[in-house]
Amino acid sequence: MPQSRAPKSLAEKLQSAVSLPQDAPRETAPAMPPPRVLRLGINIDHVATVRNARGGLHPDPLRAAHLAIEGGADGITAHLREDRRHISDADITRLKNEITRPLNLEMAATDEMLKIALRHVPHACCLVPERRQERTTEGGLAVLGNEKTLQPYIAALKDAGIRVSLFIEPDLATIDAAADLAADIVELHTGRYCHAALDHDAAGLAREVQRHTIAAAAAASAGLEVHAGHGLTYNTVAAIARLPDIVELNIGHFLMGEAIFCGLSSAVRRMRHLMDDARTVDVRRPAL
Repeated sequence: MPQSRAPKSLAEKLQSAVSLPQDAPRETAPAMPPPRVLRLGINIDHVATVRNARGGLHPDPLRAAHLAIEGGADGITAHLREDRRHISDADITRLKNEITRPLNLEMAATDEMLKIALRHVPHACCLVPERRQERTTEGGLAVLGNEKTLQPYIAALKDAGIRVSLFIEPDLATIDAAADLAADIVELHTGRYCHAALDHDAAGLAREVQRHTIAAAAAASAGLEVHAGHGLTYNTVAAIARLPDIVELNIGHFLMGEAIFCGLSSAVRRMRHLMDDARTVDVRRPAL
């Protein structure tokens, strides 16, 4: 005698209600576009800082550049300061002639630095603020109120085929001024964000992430390419790397320190991995 089938459970009834015949056409969700590749620029200034502490030729910034590229760097950044405290003129010459990735020259907006940039014609020049008393760059370039001063430098660099970046705070008025000056790129200064992380300031960290999110979206909408950097570490890179409008991060001091323990290529490779993992997260642009 055939056994009677137990009544269907609620879950089975619901499944039957939504099931389609095997030959019925099925709708599929539209595929998400792949995340934009995020470039990594490595700043090698502090290899030169160690070299200059004792003089001589070791360690060699050019060798560091080659190792960074081996680890996954998409470009090399070097800041030629007025006081030559780390990178030297000879370093810029060797980097421009020998590396296999684009060179980003960080420089103050001065006649001396403009002449050097026009002589070497790097891929890009990033105009940064500079004071002899500072240990490192302490904030963004003062663009507002200095447009007439900056404009001739930007124009001369662009006329030579050099892409021009302005290192700025994530500030909307400054972004508008950068666009009016016809800069190609803005690099958002992530220093305050990183300090909030070091201070374990959760509220400040959230404010800074939101500030960078809005600024990056505004800059992209204004037709500017968006980079970011300053103070980023393995622990802080993800939140910035997730921002969909940022196309490049520039990182230096932290990775030079990590290289002491694991080697520069390995340090860069790990940062590259963390950036790529973060970029796979779907982050929506804010409404402007």
